[in-house]
Amino acid sequence: MTTALFDASAFLQSCTQHPGVYRMFSAEQQLLYIGKAKNLKNRLSSYFKTTVNAPKTAALVAKIASIELTITANETEALLLEQTLIKQWRPPYNILLRDDKSYPYIILSHSDFPRLGIHRGTKKAQGRYFGPYPSSGAIRESLSMLQKVFKVRQCEDSFYSNRSRPCLQYQIQRCKAPCVGLVDPEEYAEDVRMSVLFLEGRSNTLTDELTLKMEQASQALEFETAAGVRDQISLLRRVQDQQTMEGGHGNVDIIAAYASPGGASVHVMSVRDGRVLGSNNFFPQVAIEEDSADILAAFTAQYYLGSHDRDVPNELIVSSDHADWPAIAAAIAQQCGHQVGIRYRVRGTRARWQQLTMTNAELALQARLANRTQMAARFQALATALDLAQPPQHLECFDISHSSGEATVASCVVFGPEGPRKSDYRTYNIEGVTAGDDYAAMRQVLHRRLSSALENQGKLPDVLLVDGGKGQLNMAREVFDELGITQILLLGVAKGVTRKAGFETLYINDSATELNLPAHSPALHLIQQIRDEAHRFAITGHRARRGKTRRTSTLEGIAGVGPKRRRELLKYFGGLQELKRASVEEIAKTPGISKTLAESIYSALR
Repeated sequence: MTTALFDASAFLQSCTQHPGVYRMFSAEQQLLYIGKAKNLKNRLSSYFKTTVNAPKTAALVAKIASIELTITANETEALLLEQTLIKQWRPPYNILLRDDKSYPYIILSHSDFPRLGIHRGTKKAQGRYFGPYPSSGAIRESLSMLQKVFKVRQCEDSFYSNRSRPCLQYQIQRCKAPCVGLVDPEEYAEDVRMSVLFLEGRSNTLTDELTLKMEQASQALEFETAAGVRDQISLLRRVQDQQTMEGGHGNVDIIAAYASPGGASVHVMSVRDGRVLGSNNFFPQVAIEEDSADILAAFTAQYYLGSHDRDVPNELIVSSDHADWPAIAAAIAQQCGHQVGIRYRVRGTRARWQQLTMTNAELALQARLANRTQMAARFQALATALDLAQPPQHLECFDISHSSGEATVASCVVFGPEGPRKSDYRTYNIEGVTAGDDYAAMRQVLHRRLSSALENQGKLPDVLLVDGGKGQLNMAREVFDELGITQILLLGVAKGVTRKAGFETLYINDSATELNLPAHSPALHLIQQIRDEAHRFAITGHRARRGKTRRTSTLEGIAGVGPKRRRELLKYFGGLQELKRASVEEIAKTPGISKTLAESIYSALR
């Protein structure tokens, strides 16, 4: 696909086949996209094919006015340069990771009675650092547990040096009050040493020491001391049960990406010395990367190459395979100074953690899309797009599902400013229409839903969406006219030529009024979410009905044919297929079947 702005043929004729980085600019010299390639000519040629598979890539190509190249010695150097430039210029068509915060550490200060605390930023303070941790929440969990078990102080030095009596932490038995001299330096130092063992991941060594200490206290008849150590062991065992990977002791990051209309999420779980330190969700701004594998590769490169103080483990486990993993692994290794393996196919415990991370990524995006604040903003954007005086309060969307006309089911899903109203969802079994006639099915479900609401003074939607093009919209329009409905805004959602999310065509009230929203529009994201939910609910209802039908004998609905006669019929003919081929006279020969009943059976089977 070439444009009037850019002569792709002339550019590609002189384009080098060396590895390097390319930068695409618009006519206004706006930097649109930065990419890297092992072979620049082959990679750039893929943008200007006659047919471009990805619609977002086509949108990028349409804006290109010039391309600048930077040659590098190899693909690894190209990847490193690409990430540096992306971080510096943040082009609109690149995936952008909004992760400017430094990662938190646990610091153990240098003093006679050291403190444990959270530290961010440069390591200027005197002390020992543990981490980094994936989130401050993970640190707080570790510090809370250490405070309960070993009672090492966590207060600021300014607070500590001005105490004249113990604070509340001493009263609730989470500190030994070194500030007022209620603990011996030797005892406090031992608590600090055990805290360090835990933070170093040497939980088994620590548990063994405490077990020996408990036994010694018991033998010396110091039962209160033994009970206190027993409680410490119990807390440590609980943490080990929650955090230890069976059969694993390595340093691993597990990374999974999930994409859907409206956004993408990436979940990163950190395991150090076999212990899960925590996890974090990221919601990168997605541009032309459409599937989860591309998003994951772009995120991983930016996440590990965009920060020189990032703690990089020896192994990365990812949720999707990608051709760029060898180059990304080499670039990360070059930056961090040690080998890094990126693996997709894993087994055992690592496979379970991979699946858990994938589930977390999906649930995180679903929760973000369902967020009430964001949902309210989407409803406001929809009101603006449809030129409504105020945001709608009740949206309904209808969809049809069947298998070659079998077990046709229509779904109705309901959304409000707070999100899905699942208690108001409905499925309708469609009867009496030609198999596979989606228009007739849509007519029936809309007529049933709206006429029932009018007769019973039920609540009508502010906006009614139908999943389909002009044909479904016109069918809905006929139902509105028949029932005299004028107060509902009718919205048809057609997938468009590419049938990909972000390129839908909307029809407002009639097929003559079209609306095309940009792919990043919150209003379009809301429409996509409602449509996809209606589609999912329709498929669920259809499968349930189809399964019920296939588990039910065709003979069950025939009056006068009970369990005994069904058994006789199937036994006499050897199965349902032979019974369906039989004539009335042949059916009447079955023991217990009269001529009249045989005629009823014959008619029902046809």
